[in-house]
Amino acid sequence: MTVRHAVAIGAILFGAGWTAATAQKPEPGGYILEYDGDVAHPEPGTHNGGGETIGYSFFKKAPKLGLVFRKRALKPGSGIGYHEQKEDEIYYVLSGRGTMTIDGKSFEVRPGAAVLTRPGSSHGLKQTGPDDLVIMINYEQKVQ
Repeated sequence: MTVRHAVAIGAILFGAGWTAATAQKPEPGGYILEYDGDVAHPEPGTHNGGGETIGYSFFKKAPKLGLVFRKRALKPGSGIGYHEQKEDEIYYVLSGRGTMTIDGKSFEVRPGAAVLTRPGSSHGLKQTGPDDLVIMINYEQKVQ
């Protein structure tokens, strides 16, 4: 094999590798737009919390998304049952009032409250008052 052949073969292999590497890169940018009404789904209170809720699972079908971004409206008397947390999870109260219990300690949550629950803690949330308790929930998930 001559040097010229070796250089040509090397260039071809490099080019093939470069093309394969660039072909596997995802396209930059883009977006997904979803509205409440398109993703709303009536559900019982999660984690055996009881009552009636409306779950809004935004971007549920988005490929390779490592986050859960969910809105939940807890109807009067409903709740999210007391359960152990497996990953960091953030609750943000948009409207209404509720009582959150974390590791046996209960406190009121109202609009503007943000609560971070950490792995290993246990928590639950109960709607209180006359209006729906509307919250946003965000946590990491395995990329699918």
